Amino acid sequence: MKKTILSLMAIMLFAAACGTKKTAVAETAPVEKEVKTKELTPELAEGKSLYENSCARCHKLYEPKEYTKTEWTPILVKMGKKAKLNETQMASITNYIDSQL
Repeated sequence: MKKTILSLMAIMLFAAACGTKKTAVAETAPVEKEVKTKELTPELAEGKSLYENSCARCHKLYEPKEYTKTEWTPILVKMGKKAKLNETQMASITNYIDSQL
């Protein structure tokens, strides 16, 4: 009788321990997906396209997170002039870069 009770308790503890781990993994998995996936609005997609097509003509593209917003500001102003981009195009690129920070 004692062996049966001990066996049942061991099985219950094992099941509870396994159940807890599965729940914790299930709760964290969707959060990681949300962080990795950033949906781009049509406006941001246009800014990304301008960034990739205009800036890559002369040099390699930098990931937006390589610089802070403060560091990006003078870079974008200087490069916008060199690339002969208008204000609308520059605003679009700036909005895209800012959205990725």
